Amino acid sequence: MKMFSDPRKLQRWSDARRMDGAKIALVPTMGALHEGHLSLISAAKRRGADEIVVSVFVNPTQFGPKEDYAKYPRDHRADAAKCRRAGATAIFFPTPANMYAPDHSVWVEEDGALSGCLCGARRPGHFRGVCTVVAKLFNLVHPHIAVFGQKDFQQATIIRRMVRDLDFGIDIVVAPIVRESSGLARSSRNAYLSDAERADALALSQSLAAIREGPWAPQRRRTERNLESHGLKKDYVEAVDSRTLKPVKAVRKGTAVLLAAYAGKTRIIDNRLF
Repeated sequence: MKMFSDPRKLQRWSDARRMDGAKIALVPTMGALHEGHLSLISAAKRRGADEIVVSVFVNPTQFGPKEDYAKYPRDHRADAAKCRRAGATAIFFPTPANMYAPDHSVWVEEDGALSGCLCGARRPGHFRGVCTVVAKLFNLVHPHIAVFGQKDFQQATIIRRMVRDLDFGIDIVVAPIVRESSGLARSSRNAYLSDAERADALALSQSLAAIREGPWAPQRRRTERNLESHGLKKDYVEAVDSRTLKPVKAVRKGTAVLLAAYAGKTRIIDNRLF
């Protein structure tokens, strides 16, 4: 497995492999890799990728001033070992200094149609940072496919729109949520949870499993009560059209139900697609 930290060296290598006829996949991550991330590598392999590039970068531009950028878990040695075992062929460990020039001033930003709700409404500037860094990774790797996880449903939806609207010509693959045996969605931030908070956090997946097709309002009230009864502080409980992210009044095929809540100080998200 090749390892890169210099963006230009990664770009030259990837362009050369593409010229050789290799099918290239990109798996963008912030590291602290777990089974959910490794499933994205497997998804790339199933789609016939010859080269699978995993980027590991805790991107400062997608964190707010009071968020957990400084304490976000980082372990490059463990991440590299996991990527190697999972079948990645290259890993990219950039730094903020070599991803953003000191006078960086150009951003990629969705106009709010998709980013102005849900997580975007609560994390101003978050998706501007996400779109910018993903666009930069696309320009460095020039992948044929890029794989994202369903757990970050709004992010994947925005990236699809960015690829369409800016003509990147990349196939975006969204892989299913990977869960712990308890049902809790895998997340790097789960490491922040105490045992009691981890048990409380199961209310998200349990609430999602109880949702049925039909009117949304009573199910929303029931879900909010369930989260509260488990000591969770609700951030949002929403049912939306899976393509437009617009709120819907009934759960049916094509609906995404998205939950976000705080277990202690840790913000956790989960969703279910109908």
